[in-house]
Amino acid sequence: MTHRHVVVVGAGPAGLAAAEAALSAGARVTLIDASDRPGGQYHRMLPEAYDAARPEVLHHGWRAFDRRRRRVLTRPRCAWWSDTSVWALERPDPERPGPPRVHVLHGPVDGGGRRRLTLDPDALVLAVGAHDRVLPFPGWELPGVFTAGAAQALAKGERVVVGDRVVVAGTGPFLLPVAASLLEAGSRVLEVLEANTRGTVARGWSRRPWQLAAQAGKSGELAEYAALLIRHRVPCRTGRTVIEARGDGRVEEVVTARLRADWSAVPGSERTVAVDAVCVTHGFSPQLELPVAAGCALRTSPGGEFVEVDADQATSVPGVYSAGEITGIAGAPAARAEGALAGWLAAGGDPRASALRPLRRGRDQGRAFAARLARAHPIGAAWSGWLRPETVICRCEEADYASLCRAATRPESASARVAKLETRAGLGPCQARICGPTVAELNTRLSGAPVEPPAEGLPAPVPHRRPIAQPIRLGELAAPSEPAADGSAPRHL
Repeated sequence: MTHRHVVVVGAGPAGLAAAEAALSAGARVTLIDASDRPGGQYHRMLPEAYDAARPEVLHHGWRAFDRRRRRVLTRPRCAWWSDTSVWALERPDPERPGPPRVHVLHGPVDGGGRRRLTLDPDALVLAVGAHDRVLPFPGWELPGVFTAGAAQALAKGERVVVGDRVVVAGTGPFLLPVAASLLEAGSRVLEVLEANTRGTVARGWSRRPWQLAAQAGKSGELAEYAALLIRHRVPCRTGRTVIEARGDGRVEEVVTARLRADWSAVPGSERTVAVDAVCVTHGFSPQLELPVAAGCALRTSPGGEFVEVDADQATSVPGVYSAGEITGIAGAPAARAEGALAGWLAAGGDPRASALRPLRRGRDQGRAFAARLARAHPIGAAWSGWLRPETVICRCEEADYASLCRAATRPESASARVAKLETRAGLGPCQARICGPTVAELNTRLSGAPVEPPAEGLPAPVPHRRPIAQPIRLGELAAPSEPAADGSAPRHL
């Protein structure tokens, strides 16, 4: 019997659910993730060398995750490719539509001897997640300033604390689990600061309150986090955020200020707090490099730019499905529902199966939750008022706000491409993954001009379009690629 081959990229909640559903539908599955163990950021696991005796203490829904993980990785039709990065997707011949060829590097990122392999799947499920978006502020490049996601990853995945005295700031519910992870790892969290005002947050969450009944699980998580913060006497303040970090060689103190609804700082409300670390997040940026490389259409919503999918989680590219945070920031339960839908249908499962009804309902409830989240925790339009001429905007190339202002206001460098070359913002190692949305927003505001149409014969500029999605050494690029249609890699439970 020939089994349909489904490649799933990403082993977080969405990817693991997709793999399980595809296996249940009878497919062969190759599950790919850059980490050495499955779980993604939500269920980031400790290294095998020092596994937690009681991992359920560190994670919500650990037992259900552990059962799913074992069901997937022990199936003979599943190849688990850990320490594997997809560095390129090669689109098929237009005459033969279908999913792209998948080019991967198998082996630890910082190790030698990585294998360059190719996969030709019958269907591809992209569940690659998102990363923190952080708005720049004076001093954000100092050592000791962390994204909230990085701080949580160190706490959950390594049991490493980023500091003894920490402030957590930004916007969104993600601030609470980050603070909880830091407390459980041994940090002292001085305060949690939500930048949006109490009125903005209340209006966003109170609209159509009956819809919140579908998110009872999230309410339980919120209650647990709140109880933990109360036990540790951690104050949570709305309408206040970090607008500056100071220190000699590393962060030693932060300046916080009260904000208006548009995120402009209230004069005279500044407060200085001594810290040795600060964790900041202003929402999430979906990792769109692979969907764009595959040719998937995108959609713009109040929460940002995401992959466009239909009711079956299918993208605009035949044979390519997307699930999780690249389709909308809606939380782990929605990601699992989307992943299960995508995996089942990518494997050729019956689209009328009764088990899909609750999945579609959960997915739709997740999308409604994502819209509510975007309304309750928007990014205020006046945040750029925190910036100074010397504030670094692009940390890779050390491009500052003054250089962006000069480029945006000069006719000869008004073009986005010329401005990028002149300021070098976005040309560093991260290739604008961090600063890209911020630079684009600032350029639009500073120039006051509409977005220019692309030159005739050239594609529209897409910030996520990168032929090489992940770093690859020249020697690896020159080495012959090995076909790996059946998938072979170590299995780790």
